Amino acid sequence: MKKIDIACIVDDDPIFVFGAKRIMELSNFCKGFMVFNNGRDALDSLSPLVISGENIPDVILLDLNMPIMDGWQFLDEFIKIKTNKKIVIYIVSSSIDPADTEKAKQYQNVSNFIVKPITVDNLKAILKEITEDNT
Repeated sequence: MKKIDIACIVDDDPIFVFGAKRIMELSNFCKGFMVFNNGRDALDSLSPLVISGENIPDVILLDLNMPIMDGWQFLDEFIKIKTNKKIVIYIVSSSIDPADTEKAKQYQNVSNFIVKPITVDNLKAILKEITEDNT
């Protein structure tokens, strides 16, 4: 299976970030990573990349509950940035609140909602979605 170029993780939990990166490496998911500890850092770093069209991540794994700027605030700002490349966004959260999954469905840019932890099967599904969209 084809792997993606860049995966972006936006999450303030260092244990989740370590585990997600490790599982991505073991499953040969991507060539490189971008990691941000909150939505503000992610937005500030990704905005110029998306605008320039360079080094744009193929997928963003987005946590909801973070300091400074949470996942919802990040989404509200990020979807305003115009791009020609489809960026697949998955919310990856420990939240099991049905209101969060329903709210996620309101964003056409959000592909799915994954309850932590992330698994190899989750990554395979993400990879399948991305590669099918690019064929």
